[in-house]
Amino acid sequence: MKKTRNDPDMLDEYDFSGGVTGKYAKRYAEGANVVVIDPDILEYFPDHDSVNDALRGLAAIIRRRKKTEAIICSR
Repeated sequence: MKKTRNDPDMLDEYDFSGGVTGKYAKRYAEGANVVVIDPDILEYFPDHDSVNDALRGLAAIIRRRKKTEAIICSR
């Protein structure tokens, strides 16, 4: 097994010989949105479901606000 000398975190016990290069490349190329959450809010968003739920709620507020602003502006 080839050892990566430049990476101190790669131990001899790691075996990637069964790995497949580019296994998810096509799916990733079709579109992927990766967002890194800052540590100070990680406790509030522990998984992707909590992030999606919060963003859906925020999107609903934004939609309602835009409708309200449109009504006010049309008067």
